Amino acid sequence: MMAASSTSDDRTVSDQILDYLVLEGATKIFGLPGAGIAHLLQRLRARPEFSYVVCRQESGAAYMADGYFRATGKPGVVLVTSGPGATNALTGTMNANFGGSAVLALTGEVPQNFLGRGYLQEGTDCGLNIRDIYAAGTRYSADIGAAAGAPILIEQALRDMLSIPCRAVRLGISDNVASLPVADSISPRPPTSAATYRSVPDSAPVNGARRALEVLSSAKRPLILLGNGCRAALRDEATAKGFECLVEWWQIPVITTSDGKGVFPETHDLSLRSYGFAGSEWPQYWMVGQNGAPAHDALLVIGSSLGELATYRWNPMLVPNGPFIQVDIDQSMIGRGFPLTEGIVAEAGAFLRTMWDQAAAWPRNQVEVEARGAEISEIKKSHSAFASDNDYNSEAAPLQPAALCRVLNGLLPDDALVFIDSGNCVGWGLHCLTIGRRQELHVSLAMGAMGLGVCAVVGARLGRPDRLAVALVGDGAFLMHVAEVSTAAAHNVGAIWLVLLDDDLRMVTQGMEKFFPIDRGYEGAYSLGQPDLGMVAEGLGADAFRVYVPEDLQRIWPAVLAGAENGKPQVIVAHVDPKAAPPYWSTPYWQPNVD
Repeated sequence: MMAASSTSDDRTVSDQILDYLVLEGATKIFGLPGAGIAHLLQRLRARPEFSYVVCRQESGAAYMADGYFRATGKPGVVLVTSGPGATNALTGTMNANFGGSAVLALTGEVPQNFLGRGYLQEGTDCGLNIRDIYAAGTRYSADIGAAAGAPILIEQALRDMLSIPCRAVRLGISDNVASLPVADSISPRPPTSAATYRSVPDSAPVNGARRALEVLSSAKRPLILLGNGCRAALRDEATAKGFECLVEWWQIPVITTSDGKGVFPETHDLSLRSYGFAGSEWPQYWMVGQNGAPAHDALLVIGSSLGELATYRWNPMLVPNGPFIQVDIDQSMIGRGFPLTEGIVAEAGAFLRTMWDQAAAWPRNQVEVEARGAEISEIKKSHSAFASDNDYNSEAAPLQPAALCRVLNGLLPDDALVFIDSGNCVGWGLHCLTIGRRQELHVSLAMGAMGLGVCAVVGARLGRPDRLAVALVGDGAFLMHVAEVSTAAAHNVGAIWLVLLDDDLRMVTQGMEKFFPIDRGYEGAYSLGQPDLGMVAEGLGADAFRVYVPEDLQRIWPAVLAGAENGKPQVIVAHVDPKAAPPYWSTPYWQPNVD
């Protein structure tokens, strides 16, 4: 809906940009103000349908926009000023791009008549080419140079951002251009529907779905791997239910990639949880035979590019003794990690629905199906999903991160949004958390940027105040972006941070000790100086708690929930065992005999 103050006579290019954002449902904007976006800020303030979340640093704003998109499915928008404002927002925007998040970065610029003359925060004078810098890290980057071309560039940015997979884009605009009247535009009025300028694929080849069904129905030990590309599709209840019915009909086990963890409920009888980086112990018992040869004889991969972390660094354990089919909307991803028997270009949701529609035509051997289901059940009964049951079940001090995750599994509501930052915290979260049907877990595994979890939890809670949003973060990442706790406090955002405190960049320390051992070791080489994170959090407006044993988390949780419900940030500082090592440091890469 257009603001009452905007008429055909007084609307500016700034209003035109905002009109498109309204059309896309993107009315929550994150950023920091500045002179390079003065006219956009003025029009934003005059439009009651928008809210501008003033953050503490521009990259944090981009991470928040990413979290907002992940939680709501609506585009995340970042609005920052010129020069350092734009460069600060780059990392978060780039991370969103490679993580498949729809984020639009709007960057300002000084008035065009001052370009090249040394204006404050001007990029041109020092050779700072913001357009090309962003072009190297996003799907689309353009500068709006005149009112006439604004709609064309805006629509192209939205098309690229909201295609499948979603990506991040950038639009830049000089402050004087933002103030120009739209009467000079070739399209002064916004379209009435987004469908007039963009569409997304929603189809799958029937023959491809039939081929996949033929392979799955005839295999003795089939396996399905779902990636993060299935997340949006499986949010649709009908699609998710149809897929569950399909795998239940044939009793086919399902695993997910690390970044797809939880897209298929890990509480389901047929879930072997996540495979790959810090994955569950269960998949190996289905995939590797007693002689080390591949035991599964068919693999269907949907919505994964099969990158390093999704595949245990392209471990041949994943390759079946039989058909290997990969389904992806991006044909450039198909076959780049492993040689396939077949690649299918299709949108994940459409492919899953087409398979379910065609499934009734394929035979089902009742005896084989029941035997397969029994074997899956026996794997889960006879083997632990965790690398160390002792650590997972520990009740003692020093606090084991695995035990902390165990307690969290029992405390999280069934619709919780969980964000995990980069560092050892991602190893513990991916390995030890169990993500149920309506819960969601989000990580940053394409770029591994520190800070996403710290900041995205704020954007997620702002977008979905009806759902609990929890971040599992390390003390290093928390310190990097701790100022955004103040942003949460200023906007009454009841986000929850569970901070693993060992006063060290522990993933780096353990990695250096493993790969580059030296006599004097690395202990203390990457320490953080023993800051009191609880006091810091309280000073920024949060409630702070300290836990030393697993029972402490259980005890404080009611107070944490009450504080979050009242709109106050909650920071839990967990004093964990500094010697605890996530499973990726010790779990061997399986090398099955494929001869």
